[in-house]
Amino acid sequence: VQLQASGGGLVQAGGSLRLSCAASERTFSVIVMGWFRQAPGKEREFVAAISWSSTAYADSVKGRFTISRDNAKGTVYLQMNSLKPEDTAVYYCAAKRAGRLTTNDYNYWGQGTLVTVSS
Repeated sequence: VQLQASGGGLVQAGGSLRLSCAASERTFSVIVMGWFRQAPGKEREFVAAISWSSTAYADSVKGRFTISRDNAKGTVYLQMNSLKPEDTAVYYCAAKRAGRLTTNDYNYWGQGTLVTVSS
């Protein structure tokens, strides 16, 4: 499975961005898709994930970020609203065929897209 993430950029605090991740997998509809992020000097952390029936979010983004998917397009989205400087990180999309949404055992990873939130 190849994953192509896009949509990062520079935004002011309080602004919004939408990240996209296109998957090459033909059976996209059965894959668990997730977003992780890694800030400078910090470990990679879970942000959000979606299966065919459920979603999960990190506490730090609940109420501000929304994950969604378009199976017809093979794409997962991360709508990020009310962005804060602490959201600054490289965001990675990831995929796995099954399992818990929040664990780090994803098999496939995209290249990452940088999100910078200025104060």
